Amino acid sequence: MGLSSVSSNTEDLQFCVFDLKRGQYEGQELDKILFFYPADLPFPSQLSVIGLSEGLITFTSIFSPEAPCEVIEAEMHSHVFYQAEPDIWMVMVVEKNTEVQAVWRIDALRKVLKEVHSLFMMFHGSIRLLLMKDPTGGIVRSHLYTFILDYLSDFLVGKKLHLPSFRDSLKERGTVEMLTVGREAAIEVQSLVRVVESCGGNAQCYSLLLFQDLLVSTTLCPDDTINLFTYAVLRLTPHALSSRQSSWSYRGKGNSGSNIITKSSTEAAASFSEQHSPNSWSEDHRSIPRPLQHDKWSKGKDGFLVNDIWHGDSGNSTSPTPVVYLQQTEERMYLCAYQHRSLTLLFVVPVSSIINGEQGISAVKQLILDNASLKMSKVEEKLSKGWGGENAYHVSGYRYLLIDADRNISRASPPSKVATLAKDSLLFLTKLRKEVDIEKSRTRWDCPDHDRDLEICIRAKNNAWVIARATQGKELYMVLENANETVLYASDAVEKFSNRYCNGAFLD
Repeated sequence: MGLSSVSSNTEDLQFCVFDLKRGQYEGQELDKILFFYPADLPFPSQLSVIGLSEGLITFTSIFSPEAPCEVIEAEMHSHVFYQAEPDIWMVMVVEKNTEVQAVWRIDALRKVLKEVHSLFMMFHGSIRLLLMKDPTGGIVRSHLYTFILDYLSDFLVGKKLHLPSFRDSLKERGTVEMLTVGREAAIEVQSLVRVVESCGGNAQCYSLLLFQDLLVSTTLCPDDTINLFTYAVLRLTPHALSSRQSSWSYRGKGNSGSNIITKSSTEAAASFSEQHSPNSWSEDHRSIPRPLQHDKWSKGKDGFLVNDIWHGDSGNSTSPTPVVYLQQTEERMYLCAYQHRSLTLLFVVPVSSIINGEQGISAVKQLILDNASLKMSKVEEKLSKGWGGENAYHVSGYRYLLIDADRNISRASPPSKVATLAKDSLLFLTKLRKEVDIEKSRTRWDCPDHDRDLEICIRAKNNAWVIARATQGKELYMVLENANETVLYASDAVEKFSNRYCNGAFLD
């Protein structure tokens, strides 16, 4: 549900990563390609896509040096651009389709590119640093191919990749969804966090706490919070561990087809590297850590999550501890995950502060078990008692998405309730969100001093009201079906919602 389908074995979707600094001389053009999907596309076709993209970037930079290019709409394709790092570009080319299911927002596709790069950086560091480490590009290619293909496998259903579509217009990638916590529970959570972070001794440690797939607390900066939250929801929470289907409706955990896409594409990529630059493909790709690989995490007997991604055995308490890079401190941190029922704790401690490696990490884990396990149990019990289930944030009569862009937080109607909306309602909402995206880009809403007020109200063909309001960094999108035909009714409905759930933020 909520997915637009593109075939994985045709040119309906092309996804590439390239470096503008590389391949500047005749005969070396292939050197600029760091990743290309599908990898078995003939080299001339790959170079044609990247050459066109490079030309568009160069041309648009003449008129807008700070933001050269975001999207180019051609007759048959949309070209979506994202500058991941200086001179490192990610481009997605999607074929325009007359099918209703293939209606998507460009901004949503750009956030896919941003998300995969942010997750890659968290586990492997920057692309540029990997290129400096190995100028042949072999290391970065092997890491990019395995990582991005594992990421894309979440969008694979059968033999088709399914991109976020109009049915996902009441979702916002790149934000966290938070649990509403009462005063008593909040005090218990704060006490738990203090105890957990004290287990790292004098080192500056950080933590992230989730209940189900919702954020409870974090001591990380916003960017690091989003990255770890996203990874936890994808691979670590109880739902992710126990189900073949992720809680985000547009993410289907890969089935057998995911292995096919990864194996065939990495083999094609290795062949590509060997042909254009012998010995540039780094070690056997099977030895590369693949943190997004499916079904590699499990819960150990002591409650800590273990994996066989970093060359250990699942269920073995001595399996290597993952290392992540924090954007806030630019430090390498050990990532420990502890789980008690519906509560998942992520704890990161500086690698530099652990003298004996895995032995030192084991000692830290033991401190957490000794000092925090009872508190974890108490917090989980309190949160469970106050939890209203998957429809806890449903508001009768409304289908909504609330975004606090300044804090990177969102809240939305449950997927099961959004599924009851008519197709026309969602299509109109997608069109409305496209207009808001254009306005945000045109008027530079990312500028702190910009007056970000906007209101749009549309009566759809099926007589539903589709509404967008934005003010002071907050955005509200809403669909009202079976509603009165007057604009006054729609305005009153928004004001009632704003007063009750948004502290009056969206009042006229």
